[in-house]
Amino acid sequence: MRRGIVNSPANLPVIRILIADDHGIVRDGLTLILEGEPRMKVVGAAATGDEAVRLAKQLEPEIVVMDLVMPGLGGVDAIARIIDLLPYTRIVVLSVCRSSEHVFRALRAGARGYVLKDAAGTELVRAVTAVANGHRYLSSEITTVVIEDLMSYSSPRSPLERLSRREREVLHLTVGGSSSAEIGESLSLSRRTVDTYRSRVMQKLGVENLTGLIHFAVEHALAPG
Repeated sequence: MRRGIVNSPANLPVIRILIADDHGIVRDGLTLILEGEPRMKVVGAAATGDEAVRLAKQLEPEIVVMDLVMPGLGGVDAIARIIDLLPYTRIVVLSVCRSSEHVFRALRAGARGYVLKDAAGTELVRAVTAVANGHRYLSSEITTVVIEDLMSYSSPRSPLERLSRREREVLHLTVGGSSSAEIGESLSLSRRTVDTYRSRVMQKLGVENLTGLIHFAVEHALAPG
């Protein structure tokens, strides 16, 4: 049975927190930071992933602050097991790992917050508060990593977005009827360089020859009317 939330003197719910980190000095420091907040109470501390799962099942905390690099059962697997056992317990990752791979694995496992270990203690408090209130929380640096990763894998809205500025210039001059020599003179490029750009344009747009390039230009309203 899930334990009830402890009430503070002001009758506000106290957030019961389990800390999971393999370094004792980190566990002690996090306890001091979190218990410095009137609405937060650290109810347990785990040094391994397996211990985190066991204590979570026993204590049923509202929040688990979880490191990812843990002895034995890794942090990501521990997150998944805790969420499976306690669907209403929410996980805030506190880690030195800042790669998109680590972030996405943690979020897919069920974490709702991700804070870097070099952040200030006040940010961890904000993250715990936000996640306890049903929100997600990512450090600003983690948000940037996630967005950049998504952008690098997302398909452009238009094939033209695949082209560099110079490639677009070559394309426009080509469909306007300019020869390689004329384009080279206009853009201060050698004819060979112009041909290389044109070849890249056709490859990126999925056309095989100049005729296909003209058809593409007409379909996308690039050719002069």
